[in-house]
Amino acid sequence: MVFICFVLELRSLSPPLLRDLKQSMLQLANFYAISSPTSSTSSSRSKPLLDRIGLCYLYKNRLSRTDELKVAYSPRGNFSLRDFHHAVNNLPSDAFLPDFNGSGALCCSDLKLSSILNDKVLYSWGGHSKDITRKVVLISSCIIETLDSATKKVLMDAAANCISIEFVFLEQNSSHLADIPESINKFLKQIGDLENCSFQNYIPDAHALSGLVKKWFQELKEGLEEQIQARFVFKINLLGSTNQISCNLCTSFNQIIDEFVPCKSCRCHGIPFDNSRTIPTDMPSCPVTGVELGVLDLVDSSVKIGEHTILYMPSFQCCQDLQKVPLPINFNVIERTNLSSLDEGIILGASYIVTPAFSELVDTDVSELNVKLFRVLCGILHSLDQGLVCSSNCNIETAKQTSFLCYYILLPSEKGVMILRRLAGSEEVLPIPDITNIACIPVSKDIENSLQASLLKIELRNYDPVQHDRGFHQRLNLLVKESLQFGAIPAKAKELVTASNTALQDPVVEDLSVQANNVEVIEENMLDSILADGKIGAKITEEWEQLVVLEMPKMSSPACLSKPKLHKEVSSPPQSTGKLDDKTSRILERLEIPKQLKRKAASPTLSSFQTVSISSVKKPLIPFGPSNTDSQVIVLSQPIKPNFQRLKRKR
Repeated sequence: MVFICFVLELRSLSPPLLRDLKQSMLQLANFYAISSPTSSTSSSRSKPLLDRIGLCYLYKNRLSRTDELKVAYSPRGNFSLRDFHHAVNNLPSDAFLPDFNGSGALCCSDLKLSSILNDKVLYSWGGHSKDITRKVVLISSCIIETLDSATKKVLMDAAANCISIEFVFLEQNSSHLADIPESINKFLKQIGDLENCSFQNYIPDAHALSGLVKKWFQELKEGLEEQIQARFVFKINLLGSTNQISCNLCTSFNQIIDEFVPCKSCRCHGIPFDNSRTIPTDMPSCPVTGVELGVLDLVDSSVKIGEHTILYMPSFQCCQDLQKVPLPINFNVIERTNLSSLDEGIILGASYIVTPAFSELVDTDVSELNVKLFRVLCGILHSLDQGLVCSSNCNIETAKQTSFLCYYILLPSEKGVMILRRLAGSEEVLPIPDITNIACIPVSKDIENSLQASLLKIELRNYDPVQHDRGFHQRLNLLVKESLQFGAIPAKAKELVTASNTALQDPVVEDLSVQANNVEVIEENMLDSILADGKIGAKITEEWEQLVVLEMPKMSSPACLSKPKLHKEVSSPPQSTGKLDDKTSRILERLEIPKQLKRKAASPTLSSFQTVSISSVKKPLIPFGPSNTDSQVIVLSQPIKPNFQRLKRKR
């Protein structure tokens, strides 16, 4: 975690330069307010942003004519964007009292570093944790001529406490009267033996100040984001046995938010309520402690700046919810740009292929003219190797309107179509990392020759995306294959009953059910009344033989024409009062339930028409007793063909 304390030497800063520095300080605070760690969880995003920016200034007291140091903003607790803006806007604007030496250069004798580097100011910020890194940035338009012994001792104590000091010299227009290079070299010699001190020289224009803000913001983000480490591995050795190069990855832009979201927050902690939850009007509670909040403890007009910062507003009129952008989307052409000078690091987001709109439903002449203009524009831009920079109030990726402008570039191609890409704005561009410390390392000729020879061994061909698949289909096919080996997942009882009821509504299944109904055992009282007549008994015996033995159902007897009840089952052959012939006795004996299942017939079973499962595997005709499963499904199959042996008649 990094704490940065900015010290402005107001005695040497002219009013125009001070105004620009104030805007830079405000921009840094705004960037920090919307920042959040890339790997943050939902719980960490709900926490307030820690305060890690301090602001001090040096000025000359007009009454006592002494140099004094004031603390405008100290990082204690959570970061307050309102308080920091208030401190920057209230910096004294009449403190410019330059001192010139004999050569006409601005000079300053005392930096008052001892008033900053002590236990009451800088050392107390962030506690005494070893993971905290502190830095002091001294911004001035004058160069210290000589460092006295007291100042050197303070700098050495800062080095012992792992505190870095950065001297930022902003050269003004009046500095041309002095010998600036000589003064800089003299100062560098004085701090040369201090490893914790650095010196930077800038001309304070818009690009330099913007670069400083982004540089300081990246230092603050080091405590929020971990640096990505990577290595590029080659199939061949580059030099000796080395086949890889280790690198650090960092983004070239910092994409900002598209809007400020209205929200409700608690006054005690300043944390917004989750938008996905509805806030009860009768009993709201604090998102942190869960304590019930009163009417005065709930702020209805708050604005969410990023993930951590909340601003209390008098009303919601300044912020409105962004809606879907109406079609067609307008892109306002601003300027042309040379594609050879375009930095690819500022191109972000997805690519969109642009083709001319042509519709036969509208005027044909208008559509043809639109196509002709598109083709000519694409051809001219391609011949000039130029693109069109456009602006819009729409974010194409979210398809919503934005509160801030979005910039795009229209790129031509030789195939007659164009590509639209998103460009980073001034708030989103980050400076290129400083590599001056590694650029001065000498490289031998042997390394260059070895590396060049290794590169020539790598295959050279134009990139074709068809030949570079990511392996999606292969991986998914393998997963499906492994899933099929696992087998089918057994359905639940409720699903079986639902499926069975649905199957019974099918006409084919209903026909099979009727056949199974015809095979069902007849009730005792009905069978007794029918078997009372010998002729009718012989008729029934013949029909049962056709049904069971010959599988030719021709039901015409009164017993078969009668509709039996579906809710009753017979667990044993009916005991008739009449005398049965031999064929009927053998049929009923063949249809009898197996003896080992008679013991289970005491408990009632489900009817065969409640759940029916038709299977190709032959199973007993008479359903078994209740099973141990939850569904208790009764399975019916084709009746077993009995083997009848005709008895020889005695003569």
